[in-house]
Amino acid sequence: GSIVYLGMMVGAFFWGGLADKVGRRQSLLICMSVNGFFAFLSSFVQGYGFFLFCRLFSGFGIGGAVPTVFSYFSEVLAREKRGEHLSWLCMFWMIGGIYASAMAWAIIPHYGWSFSMGSAYQFHSWRVFVIVCALPCVSSVVALTFMPESPRFLLEVGKHDEAWMILKQIHDTNMRARGQPEKVFTVNRIKTPKQIDELIEIESDTGTWYRRCFVRIRTELYGIWLTFMRCFNYPVKDNTIKLTAVWFTLSFGYYGLSVWFPDVIKHLQSDEYASRVKHFHNEEVSHFVFNFTLENQIHSNGEYINDRFVMMKFKSVTFEDSLFKNCVFEDITSLNTYFRNCTFVNTTFYNTDLEQYKFVDSELINCTFFHIRTGCQISFDDDYSAYWIYFVNFLGTLAVLPGNIVSALLMDRIGRLTMLGGSMVLSGISCFFLWFGTSESMMIGMLCLYNGLTISAWNSLDVITVELYPTDRRATGFGFLNALCKAAAVLGNLIFGSLVGITKAIPILLASTVLVCGGLVGLRLPDTRTQVLM
Repeated sequence: GSIVYLGMMVGAFFWGGLADKVGRRQSLLICMSVNGFFAFLSSFVQGYGFFLFCRLFSGFGIGGAVPTVFSYFSEVLAREKRGEHLSWLCMFWMIGGIYASAMAWAIIPHYGWSFSMGSAYQFHSWRVFVIVCALPCVSSVVALTFMPESPRFLLEVGKHDEAWMILKQIHDTNMRARGQPEKVFTVNRIKTPKQIDELIEIESDTGTWYRRCFVRIRTELYGIWLTFMRCFNYPVKDNTIKLTAVWFTLSFGYYGLSVWFPDVIKHLQSDEYASRVKHFHNEEVSHFVFNFTLENQIHSNGEYINDRFVMMKFKSVTFEDSLFKNCVFEDITSLNTYFRNCTFVNTTFYNTDLEQYKFVDSELINCTFFHIRTGCQISFDDDYSAYWIYFVNFLGTLAVLPGNIVSALLMDRIGRLTMLGGSMVLSGISCFFLWFGTSESMMIGMLCLYNGLTISAWNSLDVITVELYPTDRRATGFGFLNALCKAAAVLGNLIFGSLVGITKAIPILLASTVLVCGGLVGLRLPDTRTQVLM
């Protein structure tokens, strides 16, 4: 998870900057292609290191989608409906989350979909899930090939003829939809074109190909850096600083609590499960055949002589200080099962998943192992909590639907600032209800409430960000803030994750404080509801 966030953090800054240099559509096509390629590749690789490498570059590609697509879409919208339509665009983040949650719930538990080609190549159901998650990206790349470039960007770089053609196409399409096809598109004033970068033109005529390539890359990177530095120049400097504070606090609080919620629910489940554990002491069993499931048990100081453990499942079972002599373990599947300080004498293990790490400080004397299965062998039919994880994630994602609809309908009516500040303050206040979350169902309810409140803040922040930056640095500024968002998310995950099971007070106070403070800073931003894009 962290490696993907790292890739998204770098990708948001790089692709956002590139979108201000080469165009929104071009940047989107490249970054989505990078994501799609490495997402597909990660589904098939077998080594963990190479898998992380693919996920890193997949994150690097998808990181450019958010800053670029918001800049792209905002630049073809009329001022009167800009906030509403950008909010509907935000809803597709939720739809993507519902799609991912539903696919995980529907695909990953089906272990029967797995196949292998010898011991060298394994393909499990989670790999099917990775492929399915990459399909929307592929369809986006195909659709983008039929889309025009942003006319505002084309005007910014002096391609006014191309911009005029795209604007005329938009105008004619809208007029036909209104039943007024006879209206003619006219332009009264046009922006003065910029000069093309002479260094690139000179180098394209001289030097070797790799020299030209190096100069081109160096110039583009330098141009991205210069555009980024201009985000801290007048008149957008104050806005950048305030937006930095709001993006950081919202991301830190949201993602921090998002990782804390499932871990707390899991912790509550573990505590409840542990409270039902059965203890067995000083057992003496001989010449007995165990052929049933053992679950949530601790066996201490037992002696098992000439026993057979056949066609069994051990789930959360621990044997301590026990003796196994002349025993047979055959066709055994285990989960969270350990033998601590046990002694095995003349014991045979056949077709089991009892690997060496499950024998903790144990002594094995004249024991034999045949056909040991490695990896996780338990199925989702045996581990119902696995279904619960996906169900909770699906509910949390679905809970933002009302907030999305409300923010879309009210964005242009009550204003971006009211929605941003109000949503963050209410989210911070809702954190205090977590004091009363003593059960799984209550925590899930709090998670849905929290997600539903924060989504309006996210939507209004996205709208405000694209409206506060001029066209020549819009994607760069958005990319920088989105990169900061991912850094804050990783920091929030680390801090909040380390507090699970220790205390509720610190996460609740920390999340509520940063959200309320961020909301108050957001209220100090200028109102962009009636503002024409710069």
